[in-house]
Amino acid sequence: MESVETYKYFLSYSGVKLPLNMVSPLEAEALGNRNTYFRASYDADGRMVSCEKIVYGEVELRHDYHYSADGRLTLARIDMAGEETEIWFDANGVPAARSL
Repeated sequence: MESVETYKYFLSYSGVKLPLNMVSPLEAEALGNRNTYFRASYDADGRMVSCEKIVYGEVELRHDYHYSADGRLTLARIDMAGEETEIWFDANGVPAARSL
């Protein structure tokens, strides 16, 4: 499914499971008072397709998620300060990391 640029903003996330579980929603109007926040975009089915940690206006961390036709997470691409990692998931949701 193609992504739709619907952004939501958050203070943080909880847990370590992918896709990240965003918590503490923020209104876009509140971002001017924040040095750090997360910006997530969602597809038409409401699945998170990207997530960025914004620090002083710069992207410090980015996750991109890809799903199968049945809605299962199949791939997570993570870019942290230029270090990229791909995590592929099998049909049972078991991950296998691979650095790029």
